Amino acid sequence: MGKRLRVQRRGRGTPTFRAATLRRVAPARYPPFAALTQEGMRARVERILHDPGRGAPLALIRCEDGRTFYNIAGEGLYEGKEIRIGGAASLEVGNIVPLAQVPEGSTVYNVEKQPADGGKFARSSGSHATVIAHTPAGTTLRLASGKVITVHSSSLATIGVAAAGGRTEKPFMKAGEKYYLMRARGRKYPLTKSNRMIAALRRMPGSVPRTAPPGQKVGLIAPRKTGRGRKARVKFA
Repeated sequence: MGKRLRVQRRGRGTPTFRAATLRRVAPARYPPFAALTQEGMRARVERILHDPGRGAPLALIRCEDGRTFYNIAGEGLYEGKEIRIGGAASLEVGNIVPLAQVPEGSTVYNVEKQPADGGKFARSSGSHATVIAHTPAGTTLRLASGKVITVHSSSLATIGVAAAGGRTEKPFMKAGEKYYLMRARGRKYPLTKSNRMIAALRRMPGSVPRTAPPGQKVGLIAPRKTGRGRKARVKFA
């Protein structure tokens, strides 16, 4: 038997491959604003905290009706800041508005793909989407990758850019830092690859004997020489 694939070894979650989800705070998604009027509602940012396994920080938001939810924090958002939720909200960082009320050229993040799905696009650190046009089919957005998509105009989005944009510019100075990052995301690290080993540790023969079965007879078949070719020395009398 050969070695099992890494996906197979995950199984039902052994300690080697299990993600530390118990340390995570909460999912970042909008609550279902079924009774949201055109005037909207006021809310306040209570806390900004780190969520293990997530690049962007989280913002704990409390609405005026007492409901709380977590949203991805944007650049310029701070604790105690008042935001507005609804169609009458201004284009201020942190406000949550439908895409139909956002003018063309504005930057938004945590955009819903369908109304009331909580947010699907532009959620990573430093990412954003730009509103290109409003059409009868929906609102056209350009993502940070350059891809152009069209979503429902009633989908909610947050004004601004997701925080922690320069996170990936800082290199990992120690292998332990990369290990704990991957552990928080539930990924196996470090990984050993055969093509990154030195040639002495691969232990792979470079030639195939003539007596090998047909499925194995590929490459150098019964070569006369397997080493590096050497030039013949010319002797002068």
